Amino acid sequence: MISVLATIELAEGRRDDFLTAFGELVPKVAAEEGCIEYAPWIDAATEIDAQPELRSGTVVVVEKWESLDALQAHLMAPHMMEYRKAVKSMVTGTALQILEPA
Repeated sequence: MISVLATIELAEGRRDDFLTAFGELVPKVAAEEGCIEYAPWIDAATEIDAQPELRSGTVVVVEKWESLDALQAHLMAPHMMEYRKAVKSMVTGTALQILEPA
């Protein structure tokens, strides 16, 4: 199993629009072979000192996949290509962190 943290930076004021578009994508991805978890997360307001300042223009997608092959197939799925086109004007940057159990 692998986990992925996909940090998506958004144009100012576009987070709600992005989350709406992303919400349409989630069931398609959840139905993919090898998908264990796939959900968007946003920063939570807390009083914890170690937490950095809230990022109102960032969404982190938390993903779990059965294998790297499943993740690679997901990245090339037709609905992912459509999603990328749909959100292109909203997204200013994306970074993937791919993790494996220690």
